[in-house]
Amino acid sequence: MIRYLQRNLILIATAFTVSGLVIVPVKASEKEVIHATANNIRFFSFKNSNGGFKPLFKKDLSNADYNKEVWSYKDGILTATSDEAIWTLEEYENFILDLEFKNDINTNSGVIIYCPDKNNWIPTSIEIQIADDYHEMWQSLPENVRCGSIFGHKGANEQFVVKKPGLWNRLIIRVKGQQIEIQLNGKIIIDANLAEWTSGSKNPDGTDVPEWLPQPYAELQTKGYIGFQGKHGESNIWFRNIKIKQF
Repeated sequence: MIRYLQRNLILIATAFTVSGLVIVPVKASEKEVIHATANNIRFFSFKNSNGGFKPLFKKDLSNADYNKEVWSYKDGILTATSDEAIWTLEEYENFILDLEFKNDINTNSGVIIYCPDKNNWIPTSIEIQIADDYHEMWQSLPENVRCGSIFGHKGANEQFVVKKPGLWNRLIIRVKGQQIEIQLNGKIIIDANLAEWTSGSKNPDGTDVPEWLPQPYAELQTKGYIGFQGKHGESNIWFRNIKIKQF
């Protein structure tokens, strides 16, 4: 149960857990949204300012590892012309990644985290899937490969949270060690602990892990490069307002 009461400049959030009532004072201007679970309380921030956040990439992409023939940044929008990823030069752990993306018809893209090897990232990293779930192809596929999923491992707890092609979506990825929370368009759709993925062939819910992802996620590193997948086939992807805050 989550309840909000605003008085002057203070937002009082009360959250009930199994251990009792917790009252947390938060500045109303920061508009903190509190996610309460049975064991703890975690925060997603919707700050109007950039408090604590910084752009992930510079405007000239000088702190990015990418093919200049593929990726471009113009008028605040990052996009690609083919299926190559753009990467950070720095490795990250324990962070909130806040961004917007816009799908094309049948878009297939993703945000990659915890990558130790850019040349072999698929079996060694975590991919947060971005896809056009309204396309018939994606509707025919398992939920754990649709938009907002931890690709091949855990589907979103609600489907069709992503907007239709041509509209901007807001994606927030919060990671602390093996804990991953994903928020899409204001809804928390993933709350996962990678320690539960002890098998490289079966997910905790009994579904199959894709055969090209054989390493148990419980064994993956929790620090690495951040990347964005480019254009697959004829379908474009656009990103903007990409910022990060480290704990």
